[in-house]
Amino acid sequence: MNTSDNTHKFYHLFKDWGWQDSIAVYGKLIANFVILILVVYIVNFILRTSLRKFLQRLSLRTKTEFDDLLFKNKAIYHFSHLLTLFLVRWLTPLALVDFKSYSDDAEVFIDLITIIIIIMVIRSIIRTCSDYLKTLESFKDKPIDSYIQVFMIFTWFCGFLIIFSLLTGKDIWSFLTALGALSAVILLIFKDTILGFVASIQVSVNDMVRIGDWITMEKYAADGDVYEINLASVKVRNFDNTITTIPTYYLISDSFKNWRGMSASGGRRIKRAILIKSSSIHFLTDSEFEKLKQVQLIKDYLNSRQAEIDTYNTTNEIDKSTLLNGRNQTNFGVFRKYIDAYLNQHSAINKDMMIMTRQLEPTSQGIPLEIYAFSKDKVWKNYEHIIADIFDHVLAAIPYFNLEIFEIPSGENFNVSLKNKEMDLNGKENTSSEAEN
Repeated sequence: MNTSDNTHKFYHLFKDWGWQDSIAVYGKLIANFVILILVVYIVNFILRTSLRKFLQRLSLRTKTEFDDLLFKNKAIYHFSHLLTLFLVRWLTPLALVDFKSYSDDAEVFIDLITIIIIIMVIRSIIRTCSDYLKTLESFKDKPIDSYIQVFMIFTWFCGFLIIFSLLTGKDIWSFLTALGALSAVILLIFKDTILGFVASIQVSVNDMVRIGDWITMEKYAADGDVYEINLASVKVRNFDNTITTIPTYYLISDSFKNWRGMSASGGRRIKRAILIKSSSIHFLTDSEFEKLKQVQLIKDYLNSRQAEIDTYNTTNEIDKSTLLNGRNQTNFGVFRKYIDAYLNQHSAINKDMMIMTRQLEPTSQGIPLEIYAFSKDKVWKNYEHIIADIFDHVLAAIPYFNLEIFEIPSGENFNVSLKNKEMDLNGKENTSSEAEN
């Protein structure tokens, strides 16, 4: 109803009733509204107070946190407003008894507010259910927020349909028919929401990602724990405490690494190599063999292996005057067996999983010797300490086998080399001058 119609109504009221009657009528209307507001305020206060006390008493008698979460999400606050609106809806015709032409407009306005408050009550209850489910072990790793957001989108959509119907006086089906004609535009507007919803379902059904999983996605520089999965995005708390937000749809369209399998397994993999200088690898001499027999971890292996080699060489009448002939042990091979024995007796290594020391393909920097095993402790900090402990020992053990680690020469190495050459040249010059004298 526009302003000119309202003015026309007021004009006729004043004309028909007279000024004194009109003032009396409007005075009564104002008094009714003042009384209505006071009654509504008092009733709303009583409802909020009584419901709060009831919920507090209930929370003391029950062990569940659901009632506490209802209070936290303001469900009681919105529910008391809803009950108050029902009272206002009933009292409004009484307050407008002398203005029946405005009663319908007031009722429509109250109905609109009631719809919004009902949606707020539903949202509070849904959020309470979501928070409560997150406290349960079986739901802690589920993308509950995605489903909550989808449900709330549907709820708001239904609410807007009802509001549109009340404002226009048309039925809901006519509005839905108009939306059908604009379906292409709607799909374009809500493309990300639809893709996110589909992705959330696929992620949940296929159990691709759970809350708490450690994932790595190099494209988005994500390397950390998933702490939230919702309709539009997945939030990852990286190990440097930064937050990476990944669109949910990209979890099914792009590749990423989920470390859950490692966390659920019996150990965390250790896979690291050291580079051995190839020129330091040689056959064991008798003196080196006797010296290495003092190492307890490989003493039995050396004796049994050497007995096998001696038997082979004797049977085949191998000429051992030259060390190259026949079968021999190398310092590199013995060192490899030593690392195997060391890993098998290490308390932090899982003996039920793969333990291997292998030689990789030679490179220009040397011969890679790789340790492949699994630590019992999967916590990152402890895992790094275990690796450091193992390689500290391995690096310190290398000189006992007359092996060398490859290192790129530094400036100091070049200076020492130049000084040695200068000393050699000076020595040769002094020797030649003495010979001439």
